[in-house]
Amino acid sequence: MTAINFAVIGYGGMGSYHIHNIIPNENERIHVVGTYDISGERQKISSQHNHKIYDSLEEVLTDETIEAVLIATPNDSHKDLAIQALKAGKHVVCEKPVTMNVADLDEILNVAKKTGQTFMVHQNRRWDPDFLITRELYKNQQIGELFQIETRVQGANGIPGDWRHELKHGGGMLLDWGVHLLDQLLFLVDSRIEKVSADLSYILGDEVDDGFIAYIIFENGIRAIIEVGTTNYTKLPRWYLKGTKGTAIIHDWDLTGEMVVESGKQDIQAPKPIQAGVGLTKTMAPPSEEATETKALPQATAEYDTFYKNFYNVVREKAEPVVKNEEVRQVMVLIEEIFKAAKR
Repeated sequence: MTAINFAVIGYGGMGSYHIHNIIPNENERIHVVGTYDISGERQKISSQHNHKIYDSLEEVLTDETIEAVLIATPNDSHKDLAIQALKAGKHVVCEKPVTMNVADLDEILNVAKKTGQTFMVHQNRRWDPDFLITRELYKNQQIGELFQIETRVQGANGIPGDWRHELKHGGGMLLDWGVHLLDQLLFLVDSRIEKVSADLSYILGDEVDDGFIAYIIFENGIRAIIEVGTTNYTKLPRWYLKGTKGTAIIHDWDLTGEMVVESGKQDIQAPKPIQAGVGLTKTMAPPSEEATETKALPQATAEYDTFYKNFYNVVREKAEPVVKNEEVRQVMVLIEEIFKAAKR
């Protein structure tokens, strides 16, 4: 096994996370040679980890020992960096969102096709345990056929960082976190989209969105609510899933939650009316005790390789990518449609 020599372009939060948290698990396949960053401070920190420090992008791209680069820079720089690297004969891993728009992505993909180099986007949330549980529920129907999916990430700390506040750099939460939730959703639901409605939040006064809500209807009848918020002092569940035979909830990344499903028992008593405020309701009363049972969430693992193992196999053995470029493009098309829907 011959490891792929990598150079990392952008030794910021995500670039350093790849190097110190993800790639060490793949050290037989991936070897980080060095880093390039326009920040002298970040370069100094990188040198303390015994990385080779490149003084320019040209130095990275002319280093014949480097087979691939990781691009982990602000969003607006991805296209130019990726095209230069591909033309220099390097394979490319790009952080998300891959580009600012679909047209920029198409330019990259055209160059990748001409050069024959591998280009893959690090849509890492396909490996999140909470998503894998949702995928298990969707595929194996432990709560029946899913007909409504609610997926949210919420915090109370505003838009993170510095450049993420700026439109010219591709800031805003639709591109920052929305790209994750939408990628998960389209990877999960194998159906064309019929309708998109959306609303973007600018409550913090930035020129980019500090959150959004999107409502997506698929042709197969599934409804999805996607929400990202940075002004939520109390959070809603990470996942809320409605099926024809039950309901599931995943509260957060700690995987607390449960399924409440039909018991299947016969001769079940009808629910009794309850006091609701100043009135009575039978419709909104909980089901009788014998009508349902509460179960633990299922365990789930990915049946596909980890990202960098897959990238290695794509490069070395022409394997099929887990994150396909046409899927990434579909997400970017949806993001553009959400921006349009919000304006409408």
